[in-house]
Amino acid sequence: MSIEINNESGVAVHEEDLLKLVRHIMERMHLHPETELSIIMADVENMEKLHIEWMDQPGPTDVLSFPMDELRPGTPERPTPAGLLGDIVLCPVVAQEQAVAAGHSLAEELLLLTTHGLLHLLGYDHAEPEEKEEMFALQRELLSSFLGKAAPRETMQ
Repeated sequence: MSIEINNESGVAVHEEDLLKLVRHIMERMHLHPETELSIIMADVENMEKLHIEWMDQPGPTDVLSFPMDELRPGTPERPTPAGLLGDIVLCPVVAQEQAVAAGHSLAEELLLLTTHGLLHLLGYDHAEPEEKEEMFALQRELLSSFLGKAAPRETMQ
C-alpha cells in the first residue's frame, strides 16, 4: 500500500496513527496491497478554497474526499484490483474545534474524519437516511476494531 501524508496545515498531527488506521481499513475492506492513497492536511484558507470550489459551500470544512479510480470494497475471495483510491483532505483546525465540542482529542477526531473520508472514496455516502445508517455503522465498526474500544462520537451530520 502506498499511503502518502502531506501536512500543510501547520498543526502537529500523529501521522503514524493515521497510517496505521488507513492500513487497517484497507485490509478490512479487502483492497489490493498496491492501492495508492494520499492524505493532505490543509490550513483553513486552502480548505475553504477547496470547499467553495468543489462543494460550492462557504467556509472551511473538516474533510473532503476526491476519488480517482472509483474503487469499491472487495471480499476475501475477490480483493479490489490495484489502483489509485484518491485524496483525503483534512483540516486539523476545524477538526480541533469539533473535537472540543465532542469531548475527545484532536487525534481521535482526525481518526474519525480519515475513516469517513476513506469510506467516501470507496463509494459510501450519507445523503439518504439508509445510506447514512450504513456508512456510519461501518465507520463505527472500523474505528472500534482499530482502537480496540468504542469509536469517538461522530460530530458530522
